[in-house]
Amino acid sequence: MLDLLMKRRSIRKYKNQEIEEKILDKILQGALTSPSGKNKRPWELVVVNNKELLKNLGASRGGASQPIANAELAIAVLVDPDITDTWIEDASIMATVIQLSAESLGLGSCWIQVRNRLTEDGENVEDYVKKLLNIPEKYNVETIISIGYPDEEKSHHNLETLPYDKVHYNGF
Repeated sequence: MLDLLMKRRSIRKYKNQEIEEKILDKILQGALTSPSGKNKRPWELVVVNNKELLKNLGASRGGASQPIANAELAIAVLVDPDITDTWIEDASIMATVIQLSAESLGLGSCWIQVRNRLTEDGENVEDYVKKLLNIPEKYNVETIISIGYPDEEKSHHNLETLPYDKVHYNGF
């Protein structure tokens, strides 16, 4: 597992290569095993593989969301905040599981933050995404994860450069 964590990096450029359904199924299976507070499972996923929708989602935050536009697919992580007050944590855990699952299958991914972000025109990104994907009002959108076969290489994390000074024992 440590090897997977050391290897995973945010990938923003993807090859024009379709992701096989069996690989997507494995990513979704991993996501659906995600832990949630009191096992309430407040999340929902919207898988997007329509090129026009990907292009429009990729325009939601300008350069920050551009990875979605050239990805083969993206997964929006939604949560019903009426189910639990730990919805941000639950959505974040699921999004991380999606990214690690993608990495383990030879894919790259990038977290595109939606919650509390604005479009270049000053519109709430969450409202933009809800409208585009027909998401019911009661759901909050935490993130969209872009996924595809990497078209860039990034160096792995290095054990020697990990910020161990951020680790404290038995108090700060």
